[in-house]
Amino acid sequence: MITTVITVTTVTTVTTVSTISAMVLTAAISMAAVVTLIGFLATKELASVSNSNFPQRIAKFLSVGILPLVMVFAVVVAVKVAEVLA
Repeated sequence: MITTVITVTTVTTVTTVSTISAMVLTAAISMAAVVTLIGFLATKELASVSNSNFPQRIAKFLSVGILPLVMVFAVVVAVKVAEVLA
């Protein structure tokens, strides 16, 4: 009986710690993606204003990474809205 209680407590503790770790990791990745998206968008805007060839190439290069980051941002927003509505 005591072994069963210890086993159940251990499983519950491990499950709780795993859930919290996953939530923290998800939040960190989400924040990194949003900050990167903001950085890409700001840099693209600043580079696209210039008439020089090199900044124009940088602006085109940054366009490649913006679409996937916008999709990640949309998923993060959708998950947060679902959490609030649930």
